[in-house]
Amino acid sequence: MIAAQAGMELRVMLRNGEQLLLTMVIPVLLLIGFSLTSLVDVGSGSRVEFLTPGVLALAVLSTAFTGQAIGTGFERRYGVLKRLGATPLPRFGLVAAKTLAVLTVEVLQITLLCAVAVALGWSPRLSALGIATAVVLVLLATAAFAALGLLLAGTLRAEATLAAANLVYVVLLGLGGVVFPVTRFPTAVEPLLHALPITALTDGLRWALAGSQVGAGSPLPAVMVLAVWTVVATVLASRLFKWE
Repeated sequence: MIAAQAGMELRVMLRNGEQLLLTMVIPVLLLIGFSLTSLVDVGSGSRVEFLTPGVLALAVLSTAFTGQAIGTGFERRYGVLKRLGATPLPRFGLVAAKTLAVLTVEVLQITLLCAVAVALGWSPRLSALGIATAVVLVLLATAAFAALGLLLAGTLRAEATLAAANLVYVVLLGLGGVVFPVTRFPTAVEPLLHALPITALTDGLRWALAGSQVGAGSPLPAVMVLAVWTVVATVLASRLFKWE
């Protein structure tokens, strides 16, 4: 039942033009546009090396949070969740199916973005530790963003969810170190920016994809930030989410 529901969720996501624009087209355009132009000062070093981890983090955000929040919000409004609740599929199964669909789309996103980045000259310095760290970061971020998306969809009206989810997407795009280095912001706000889940994911992926050598920084702060967001968001979503 979970596999069948996951397949349906995936087909709905891939057939939705707005979802594809948000999850596939916008990240690719950002990666190409900012890699080939000097509109944003990313400091010394290759532009595509700096941008790729941030755009990968943005792709995870767009699928796990923004798309999930908007889609679930309108399913709740139109009574889809209520009807699914009356089927043999348990509520845990519905959440698991949505998670599987999100992870599948993320695999497609990461594959596409990495291919584009390599075509633009990106040459990641991968290691077993780096790859394992990147997988852990993406899984934690997916859990955190999905819980936040469900929290939003389960507490607000569909129209409010649509507006709030898109607003959060734009704000985190600007503040999360995706295309603008966090060091460009005032020193006083940097600790707050590093506490954001998108910044933690971006910082962690930059470490994981740039050699991930012991002694050259650590992904532990990013993992801890994402773990805290996951726990807090999951607890709040489980208590406040309304299925009708």
